[in-house]
Amino acid sequence: MSNLARHLVLGRSGEDAAVRHLRDHGLRVLARNWSKRRLEIDIICEDGDTLVFAEVKTRAPDSRGNPSDALDLSKRTKLAKAAALYLSEHDLWHVPCRFDLLSVVPCEGSFTVRHLKNAFTLDDIKGAARFWQPF
Repeated sequence: MSNLARHLVLGRSGEDAAVRHLRDHGLRVLARNWSKRRLEIDIICEDGDTLVFAEVKTRAPDSRGNPSDALDLSKRTKLAKAAALYLSEHDLWHVPCRFDLLSVVPCEGSFTVRHLKNAFTLDDIKGAARFWQPF
């Protein structure tokens, strides 16, 4: 299997583990890999009355760095823009929402999932007010 194929399999398996984790913790998954205008959200779910836009970062145990390191300002901005599109498409601007990060690492035939709620806010993104409104 090529490195690219291994990477894709690892990523898909990590997302599956993240979905199981969310469901096991009472969240209701609404969509996976939602995309619009070349923007994507890995998982969209509900935590009570809160809409959650979740980014999943899966890394091999021997890789350098923490999966959360990949959630840089550029990625945060893209996620927020995608979330704004989702909110507009579904007329959900009245619903409270948050951005979560799920860091997934394979461990002894299973996965370790670390769920960071409120991984970032719009205050972390300069100029977010420009796009955080109905389209």
